Amino acid sequence: MRVPPGSLPTPVVVLVSGSGTLLQALLDAAQDPAYGVRIVAVGADRDEIEGLARADRAGVPTFVCRLGDYESRDLWDAALADAVEEYRPELVISAGFLKLVGEAFLARFGGRYLNSHNALLPSFPGIHGPRDALAYGVKLTGATLFIVDSGVDTGTIVAQVAVPVSPDDDEDTLTERIKAAERPQLVEYVGRMAREGYTVDGRKVTIP
Repeated sequence: MRVPPGSLPTPVVVLVSGSGTLLQALLDAAQDPAYGVRIVAVGADRDEIEGLARADRAGVPTFVCRLGDYESRDLWDAALADAVEEYRPELVISAGFLKLVGEAFLARFGGRYLNSHNALLPSFPGIHGPRDALAYGVKLTGATLFIVDSGVDTGTIVAQVAVPVSPDDDEDTLTERIKAAERPQLVEYVGRMAREGYTVDGRKVTIP
């Protein structure tokens, strides 16, 4: 699958569930016209989170799509896809979005939906990557940017950055050091994919 570069700046929707530090890195980068990205909306699965506040302060439109407001997960998934589609993004970024999307969402945004995970996939998928890495006793972990598919953190890997595990690390300190490496990786590759396009061939992603 070839995703060519689109209009510049490329319209991007970012999905968040919490504090939005990854979102902030993208908002900051997008201030530079040369970055080639325009964040057209920020969506969330809950109200009154700092990620939405960051978007408000930046003047970016926001929307909330709560799972509990729908009778089924499939209805929520379709509603989320509708909400994102209103902004006509060419890329969608999960930046700490803690909900799995389903068939309806991937039917519209498959191949264009990126997620950043705080472990070196395929090791330690799920929402507790740093904790699971510490429990296993690995000496090296990191962050993975990948194209979302229907599995749990099983999509095609775009980029990875390694973070050594210190002997005195706990979950909080390791999480913060992973975030410090994760943010510039996300910024770099989202910008490159927006400006240059990319090709997905099986498990391989190529950016010109």
